[in-house]
Amino acid sequence: MSRTILKVEQVSKQYRLGKIGTGTLSHDLNRWWHTVRGKEDPYLKIGESNDRSTKGDSQYVWALQDINFEVKQGEVLGIIGKNGAGKSTLLKILSRVTSPTTGSIKTRGRIASLLEVGTGFHPEMTGRENIYLNGAILGMTKKEIASKIDEIIAFSGCERYIDTPTKRYSSGMTVRLAFAVAAHLEPEILVVDEVLAVGDAEFQKKAIGKMQDISKGEGRTVLFVSHNMAAVKNLCTRGLLIDKGKVLFQGAIDDVVTKYLETEEMSYSKVFINSSIVYKLIRIEKFEILSEIVTGGSFEFEVLVVSEVEQLVEFSVGFRMVDTTPVFQLYSGHVGELFSMKIGENRIRGRINSLPVISGNYNITLWLGSKGTSYDLHKNVLRVLVREGAIKEGGPISSKNGYPVIHQTKWEIV
Repeated sequence: MSRTILKVEQVSKQYRLGKIGTGTLSHDLNRWWHTVRGKEDPYLKIGESNDRSTKGDSQYVWALQDINFEVKQGEVLGIIGKNGAGKSTLLKILSRVTSPTTGSIKTRGRIASLLEVGTGFHPEMTGRENIYLNGAILGMTKKEIASKIDEIIAFSGCERYIDTPTKRYSSGMTVRLAFAVAAHLEPEILVVDEVLAVGDAEFQKKAIGKMQDISKGEGRTVLFVSHNMAAVKNLCTRGLLIDKGKVLFQGAIDDVVTKYLETEEMSYSKVFINSSIVYKLIRIEKFEILSEIVTGGSFEFEVLVVSEVEQLVEFSVGFRMVDTTPVFQLYSGHVGELFSMKIGENRIRGRINSLPVISGNYNITLWLGSKGTSYDLHKNVLRVLVREGAIKEGGPISSKNGYPVIHQTKWEIV
């Protein structure tokens, strides 16, 4: 049975809002006076929860309150929650960047952290020198670092610039090198914040694969914070949901992600109006769903397209899960349907008789293009609720660009 490698007990973190030094000396003296008399810190009884969206009455705020959890050796724990929930504060405490106001943390072994772009890097030093610097900070000997350096450089993909000062690196290159160092210097616990989102898709896939190898192959522990729910579900075994500084839910990763999506503020709409000021030769001006949205029911919509030229175009409506996983798409080009746009306003109407998706929450993505050329794209512009209905016989379904696509769609210019 795997041993517990990290144990967090009753951890809280309190911050004082406002400018540094505004009356803090008197507060520190008050704390000291209570301590020497053997009394409790008076400021632990005040303060408000960490709700960034509302104006509070207290100068003190609890970024974290009574956090408790354990992590076993070889586990990958996903820590999720909205912006401002306290995720990064928790990771900084675990990485000993800051200390908790109350509570204790017990760890076994070395912790390597990747919290922000350029963490632990000196901009005037080369990539190679920074590898040695980071390794020394993590407690590695020069010999240990030298035995891994070729592997680190190869994984980072920065070999050409490895002897160039890191101040000349892009943010993506810096993250590549920093992750390569943290992952290859064999920490018992690897802590990774949302910083990986700076990297490109190829590197993110590579990094997730490496973290899987670290946990499964080498039996090391990973703590992973991300807003990419697909990556979290793919990588993590357990999850921790934090909201306003408190643990809202913890358990199997699928259950935690489901809970997070349920608690996320939902705003459903059937109309999208393009408010972008970016000039486009052909653009989607408005999209409207004209029917009820029911499983197995008819699905009808209309799109207003404004064109500066006469052009044949294709149009698609994509359904995605709230974790951005593609589910279903109506794509006119897949069935050879092209629309002739005149200069000015054009309206396209689409309809299928039976919507082949189960009940639940979906995001709508819109695309307009022609023969591989994209004229306009709007990702996740609407949140819709598909209600339970009668499942009907649908037409043949095949795959196109990662989506299941239904053939029997009626399209027309109106």
